[in-house]
Amino acid sequence: MDWILLIVAGMCETGFAFCLGKGNVETGNKAAMWYVAFALLCLLSMVLLTKATKTIPLGTAYPVWTGIGAVGTVIVGILVFKEPASFWRLFFIFTLIASVVGLKIVH
Repeated sequence: MDWILLIVAGMCETGFAFCLGKGNVETGNKAAMWYVAFALLCLLSMVLLTKATKTIPLGTAYPVWTGIGAVGTVIVGILVFKEPASFWRLFFIFTLIASVVGLKIVH
């Protein structure tokens, strides 16, 4: 169950990064709503990470959490914000995924 919480926490990290990006391109009330969503997802992500570290060692949970958030944020950047999807960028994202999977395997 704690691994599920950790995965959801990482997805929330991707969500709050998305909200930050959207808030930066909006103005007025629309920007404010994105920043409120950013704060709520950030809080939820931290709470879930804290719960997950009750049984998952911090040295494993934190890199997995940041890895999920980093990979998700790059994917969102490419798909939503039209950021470049160069060979090297994708290569290192796959390397990061392999590292996160490796941490899960050796846990």
